[in-house]
Amino acid sequence: MPLTDFGLDELDAYRPESPAPKDFDAFWQRTLAEARSHDGAVKAERVTSQHLLRTVEVDDVRFPGWRGEPVAAWLLRPRDAAGPLPVVVTYLGYCGGRGLPTDHLFWPSAGYAQLVVDSRGQGHDTPDRGEGDGTQWVEGFMTRGIDSPDHYYYRRLMTDCVRAVDAVAQLPGLDTRRIVLAGGSQGGGLALAVAGLTGDRVAAVMPDVPFLCHFRRAVQISGEGPYPEITKYLRWHSRHRVEETFATLDYFDGVHFAGRATAPALFSVGLMDPVCPPSTVYAAFNHYAGQDRTMTVWPFADHGGGCGSNPPTQLAWLHKRGLAPEL
Repeated sequence: MPLTDFGLDELDAYRPESPAPKDFDAFWQRTLAEARSHDGAVKAERVTSQHLLRTVEVDDVRFPGWRGEPVAAWLLRPRDAAGPLPVVVTYLGYCGGRGLPTDHLFWPSAGYAQLVVDSRGQGHDTPDRGEGDGTQWVEGFMTRGIDSPDHYYYRRLMTDCVRAVDAVAQLPGLDTRRIVLAGGSQGGGLALAVAGLTGDRVAAVMPDVPFLCHFRRAVQISGEGPYPEITKYLRWHSRHRVEETFATLDYFDGVHFAGRATAPALFSVGLMDPVCPPSTVYAAFNHYAGQDRTMTVWPFADHGGGCGSNPPTQLAWLHKRGLAPEL
């Protein structure tokens, strides 16, 4: 995949004008207040023995998300670890569920707890009932309920992701002062959204090749992945609703969440990424409100970013910021 976006000098300076909707903050305050009005205990069942693991404990977790609906998660931690542990809340890529606990052994092996949050409707354990608004969409999730911010799919998913941070306080052995948000692609976009919606409740955020950023440019230039779902929708079903469609997406744009996030942040970008073009990642990075922000650049990477090289980079970055587990 050749370079198809700006050069690195242009990316470093790329900070497009992108005003948030005037009621952006009120919209999200209302959304989260409604979700939190639904009482529900966080439930965790120890299932380590089912997975034949000897050094990691596994809990199967359910916590209340959008409208109190149960959201599935795995909680993994080192066996016999002395708590409270720093916890890495992990959000997942597009069309990926939480999978198996054996898919997520890096962070507990490094001494952290990890809460792996299922994506409603995308995995097998958290259904998405939708809003029943009758919107016509194409395949995938990008246009579900796109007729209105109130109906849009990512309103439900992002609410679940914020409620995962709320759930940490009800899970024993976790340090609520050391919550780290992480994820790649869609998971990176979700981590960025939660960072912007939870303020100083999180200690750090690590969005890798983040999706859901700078929608208008992404839809115009992305050649692969989920953004073309919006292109198809506008081409086939809603040719005369272009501005209305992007007005909905403005409530879910990582650029606007970045402008409200202050935790130390470690981004990553692949300069040959055809799914999340580098300019969309830099748009969010250059609007990020926190002073401690770092970009890891993988010059010849596509959407895989740094692949196996990225977790060690993240681990070293967290250690430098005093977010290492006690030995």
